[in-house]
Amino acid sequence: MRHTILTLMISLWTVSPALAAGCGNNASGFAPWKAEFAAEAKRAGVGARGLQALAGASYSQKTISADRNQKGVKYSLNDFIRIRLGSLDGFASTARKRINRNRAFFDALEQRYGVPASILVSIHGMETGFGHNMGSVPVVSSILTVAYDCRRAAFFTPHAIAALEMVDRGMLSPNQKGAFHGELGHTQFLPGNAMRYGVDGNGDGRVDFYNEADALASTANFLRNKGWKPGKGFEPGQPNFPVLNEWNAATVYQKAIAASAARIGG
Repeated sequence: MRHTILTLMISLWTVSPALAAGCGNNASGFAPWKAEFAAEAKRAGVGARGLQALAGASYSQKTISADRNQKGVKYSLNDFIRIRLGSLDGFASTARKRINRNRAFFDALEQRYGVPASILVSIHGMETGFGHNMGSVPVVSSILTVAYDCRRAAFFTPHAIAALEMVDRGMLSPNQKGAFHGELGHTQFLPGNAMRYGVDGNGDGRVDFYNEADALASTANFLRNKGWKPGKGFEPGQPNFPVLNEWNAATVYQKAIAASAARIGG
């Protein structure tokens, strides 16, 4: 299997605070903010297609509503698993079937990155139900909305620039749908991480996060770059469990991934 590591690294954006676009807490200021942000994006190297996508983006009330009403991190582990996965046994059975259908692919990923198939399919299933639900909100609009919103503008602004760069490079359609905070593809990468860690998993010479092989290979690459130790354990208290925090900061989410992968087994 040929892997081409995406070398389109995002530069560190060093726009001074005086030149950066402001922020807002409702839709009323979004249009003038886009005009300010266009100048910032252009200075960061975003080209014509990305700027056109920015101009066509709309304020996503769905994104803001979801951001204000996050509940998943408050659940107990058992409730979280029940709501997200149904049951560990049922989820693990489905995951094992998916691995066995493409064992050579997963073996190749583990050989290259050291990340076992059980972790990758746990993330895939947890994030999108194995690709069945990759989101309902246009990625560009959602990521720009949270970059505009004052709550976490600093965190999401680089991801918004990255999304526009992905449009420039043909990696993302301006209207491509994803999750409420701009997460995209089979395993729900934020755009900045997609640009940094994306790899070609199916050997076609491009990186497409809506292609399962590319998304899974990129997930393995992300985890390895974040400190995954090949052959080491991933349950709480073991060497690789802290790496799961790099994927999702919610402890209950990390424990659910570890529990699922342990139930799937080798």
